Amino acid sequence: MQIIDSFANLQLPETAACIGFFDGVHLGHRFLIGELITEAKRRGMASAIITFRNHPRTRIKSDFTPQLIQSFEEKMEKLAKTGIDYCFVLDFTPELREYSAKEFICRILRAQMNVGLLVIGYDHRFGKDRTDGFEEYCGYGAACGMEVMKEPDYSPNGMHVSSSAIRRALAEGKPELAACLLGEPYRMTGRVVRGSQIGRTIGFPTANIEPSEVHQIIPRQGVYAARVEVDGGCYEAMLNIGSRPTVADAGKQSIEVYLFDFNGDLYGKKMTIHFIAYLRPERKMESLEDLKLQLNKDQIAARNSLQNKISS
Repeated sequence: MQIIDSFANLQLPETAACIGFFDGVHLGHRFLIGELITEAKRRGMASAIITFRNHPRTRIKSDFTPQLIQSFEEKMEKLAKTGIDYCFVLDFTPELREYSAKEFICRILRAQMNVGLLVIGYDHRFGKDRTDGFEEYCGYGAACGMEVMKEPDYSPNGMHVSSSAIRRALAEGKPELAACLLGEPYRMTGRVVRGSQIGRTIGFPTANIEPSEVHQIIPRQGVYAARVEVDGGCYEAMLNIGSRPTVADAGKQSIEVYLFDFNGDLYGKKMTIHFIAYLRPERKMESLEDLKLQLNKDQIAARNSLQNKISS
């Protein structure tokens, strides 16, 4: 996949393209991209994805804070695996925000990117105020030599697939549902930072994670079974998201990960967490000894959950 973010004096083959933010690159996105690639090959065109570096709504609503499923870098990584030829990356600027659908189709898609076929999702709208729809897009495209095609809704087994549905599943503590919609477990990447080190005193040394993407959605508070990639290895783990109500410095939300069967120093290292199963809500224990007993139970539950995922 060739990434292009500058279009001045660019000579491109005629392309079949689809446009969107593609947060998560979930199964619905992959279906749309797969259909796009098929149509591009049938017509002898190159295939292209048009996406944005920043979330468009941050330019529309000044107080909007995105809840992202992945970082921009992870999105590029996943898009590259789809087999697409080009990825056109746009910055959603105040100037671009003012483009009508007609201007965007004719002046950007056709004139700059040489798009000959635009494939859109069944409910996708673009352009200033998003007032136009599929019929208008077809008319604008025809006027400048571009065909517009709409793909049907992708709902395998009646399950609605969308970025919003994934965010909702994570907020409700349903990582298994999120994984079904994404086609893989939800993941979060960050750096290991120093914590209070209380876990070491009760036999559960944890790694405190600071997410790399500050706007990435953090799943519901509680205890999870997880798989972790760090320092070239892959480990089973359990993690807690919450305010650690049992310890003295409780209050600030933290993400703490305990790796099974691991010995070593993780400070400063990059870690990727794959959320596998939700085990229980966070709750306050009466003492550190009670916390230790609960963590032993959590470890057993996490190992069993991870083993069941492998065997199934």
